[in-house]
Amino acid sequence: MADSAPYRRRVGAVRPSHLMFTSGVGSIVDLPNFSVLVKGLEDWRHDKLGDAPQVIAEPRLLAAVQSVLGKTVTELKPAPWLPGIDSNPNGDASRTGVPVMPFPSWMRCTACNLLAPIDTQAFGFRNDKPRKPHEARFFHECGRGSKPRLVVGARFVLACTAGHLDDFPYLEFVHRGEACAKVAKPNLLMQDFGGNIGANVRIRCQRCDAERNIREVMGRKGREQLPNCRGRHPHLGTFAENGCGQQPHVVVVGASNQWFAQPLSALAVPKAGANELDAKIEQFWANLQHVPGPESLPFMRSMPPLSYEFEKWADNGELWAAIVRHRGKLEGGDPDASGQMDLLTPEWQVFSAPTLPEATDDFTLYRHPDGVPSLLKGYYADVIQAERLREVRAMIGFTRLDAPDFEDPELVTRAPLTRSKPTWVPASEVRGEGIFLKLPEDLLVAWEERVRASSFTDEHSGQRRSVPHEHREAYGRFREYRYSDRIRQGFDKYRGWPGLRYYALHTLSHLLIRTIALECGYNSASLSERIYAGGEDDPRSGILIYTAVPDAEGTLGGLVSLAEPEELVRLTRRALSDARRCSSDPLCAERLPRAPEDFLHGAACHVCLFVSETTCERGNRFLDRRFIVPVDASDLALYPEIP
Repeated sequence: MADSAPYRRRVGAVRPSHLMFTSGVGSIVDLPNFSVLVKGLEDWRHDKLGDAPQVIAEPRLLAAVQSVLGKTVTELKPAPWLPGIDSNPNGDASRTGVPVMPFPSWMRCTACNLLAPIDTQAFGFRNDKPRKPHEARFFHECGRGSKPRLVVGARFVLACTAGHLDDFPYLEFVHRGEACAKVAKPNLLMQDFGGNIGANVRIRCQRCDAERNIREVMGRKGREQLPNCRGRHPHLGTFAENGCGQQPHVVVVGASNQWFAQPLSALAVPKAGANELDAKIEQFWANLQHVPGPESLPFMRSMPPLSYEFEKWADNGELWAAIVRHRGKLEGGDPDASGQMDLLTPEWQVFSAPTLPEATDDFTLYRHPDGVPSLLKGYYADVIQAERLREVRAMIGFTRLDAPDFEDPELVTRAPLTRSKPTWVPASEVRGEGIFLKLPEDLLVAWEERVRASSFTDEHSGQRRSVPHEHREAYGRFREYRYSDRIRQGFDKYRGWPGLRYYALHTLSHLLIRTIALECGYNSASLSERIYAGGEDDPRSGILIYTAVPDAEGTLGGLVSLAEPEELVRLTRRALSDARRCSSDPLCAERLPRAPEDFLHGAACHVCLFVSETTCERGNRFLDRRFIVPVDASDLALYPEIP
C-alpha cells in the first residue's frame, strides 16, 4: 500500500525518555481509543532522517551494553524523528517515528459487544485527520445508532515469565478447547458486568450459545485451565518452534507488570585526571578510530562531529597526539575500556577527586572556595555543584511479570529487542544539573559499628534481634517469594544485599529530594539520584541528586543554587527536621519488616520518604528514617542532632 495510506500516519506521541522506561520495544501503549504494541528494532527506520543526528556517543555506556548483548552492538541510536509535522502533517515527518501495531488484535464493539480479531475485517479504521492523531480509532457499523460505533481492544492477554505475550484464546476458551459445533469461525460476544470482586466478563458464542466467564481462569487454580504458552513475541512477529512450555498468566491490558524496562545509564564524565581533549576523543572514538594519520584530519574537519567539536585544537599537534595516545591505551588493555558493567566507579572517581576536571559542554563541576559550610562540617565531607551534566540511557531488553533484578539481572528472563543479534540499541540523552554530597568516612564507619551492635527484644518471640538483621532477612524473603517457582540450584537469596551504608545514603537522598521539591519548585519527578555506596572492599559515601528531564526545567540553575552555603544549611536543616516526624506516625515510625513480610523498607512511607519511581534508582526500597534521625528511643541515627 502507498506510503500516503491513512494507517501510515502517526497515532500518538511519547517523549524519548518514555521509550527507556514506560513505552519501549515490546510494551503496550494505551492511546485514547485503542492500544498499540511497539515493534522490534528491525522495523525502526532511520533511513529518512538525512542529516539529523542518528548516533549518541557515549563509549562507557556502549561498552556496558556490549558486555551484556555482545560486540555486535556498535551504536546507540535515538528514536527516529523528523521536524515539520506541524507545518506539513502529510509529509515524511508524519510517517517517521517508532513503528507500532494494534494489540491486542481481538477487539470489541462498545455498542453491540461483538468480539472479533482485526484480521476478520469486521471493523474499520479511521485516521483521516493528520493534525489530530489522537482521534484515530477503530469503528463498527453495527446498525445501533446513526453513526459507526467505537471499537476498543479486548482487555485480556496472556503473558509468561519468559517474556512472551499473546492474545487471549477466546475461541478455544469459550468452547473449552474444542471447535464450535455449528461453524468454524463463529462470532463471539463479550459482556462486561463490572463488580468489585474481580473480573466479571462473560464470553458467549452466537452460534452454539456456549459461554464462559473470564474469572474461571483467573488466579493460580484458573491458570491450570489455560493452554501452554506458544512462545510468541508479537513485537518481533515470532513464535517459539516448539512453544514455550510455561503456564501463562492472564494479564489485563494496562497492568503495570506486563512490561518492565531493562535500561542502563551513564553520566558523560571524563576519566579521572583527563583533560577536555582526552574526554572528547573518548566520547567520539567511534568517529576517530579509523583515522589513518594526521593527513586525513583536514578532510575529517569537513564532517561532523570534527567540524564543530574539535575547533580548539590543531590537526598536527594536540589532536593527532591525543588520538595516538587513546589508541595506545586501548591496545595496551586500558582497564576502563574493558566493557565492564561497573558504570558508577568512574563517576565516583571524578566526583571524589581532590582536583576537579576541566569544564566541558557535557560536564562542569564547581567547588565553593570555602568548602563545606561550617555548620555542616560534621555532616558532609565535600559539596560539589554540577553545573552541567549529560546522562545517556540505553535500553538492552525488557521483562514481563517480574521486574529485572538490580544486582542479579540474569535471574529474570530478558526478552530480546530483535530477531537476530542487535547491531544497535535505542538510547536517549538528557542534560541537566546537580548537587554531589560526600559524607565523612569516619562518621559512616562509626555509625555502622554502632548500628551492628544495637539490638532490641522482639515482642512476638521474646528474642534479642537487630534492625539490620530484620532488613537483611526481609531481603532474603523478598528474593525467595518473588522467584519461588524459578529458583536455580545454588540460589543465594542474599546476593545483592546493599548493606547498611546504602540504607543511610539512600534515605538521606530521598529526604533531600523531597525538600528540594518544596524549596525551589522543582517537581520531584524531574529529579533523579545516583547513590555511590560501594561495597565492603571499596566503601564509598556519595550522593548525586540531579535533574534528568529533556526540557528547560533540567537546566535552569535552580538546583545548583541550593548548594550555596546558606541554602545548603537551610536545606539540610529542613530535611532532617521533617524526617523526625511523619503524619503516619506511630505506624510509620514503628514499621520494621518481620516474617512473613517481605517489604524492603522500615520507617518509610508515601508521606515522609517515598518519591516517584522514575526518581528513585531502587523503586522506593531500602529506606528507613531511623537510620538518619532519631524516630524512637534507639541510637541508630546517623545525625542525632540538627545543624
